[in-house]
Amino acid sequence: MLERITIDPKICHGQACIRGTRIPVHQILHMLANGDTIEDLLEEYPSIKREDILACIEYAASLTEDQIIPDEVVA
Repeated sequence: MLERITIDPKICHGQACIRGTRIPVHQILHMLANGDTIEDLLEEYPSIKREDILACIEYAASLTEDQIIPDEVVA
């Protein structure tokens, strides 16, 4: 994943992007969430590959693995 996703403070204000592009990970994820398919994205962004889109999904999944313990646990 890290070979396909990059975070550079000089590019897109430090947002995670597909390496070698200015396409933010969140843009790809929003498009998928709104019903676009991987094939739609590949057509829309000919400079990216299927592996780039899968890396975006993997990157987002890794962010959800952080354990957050709330101050109050609601039962």
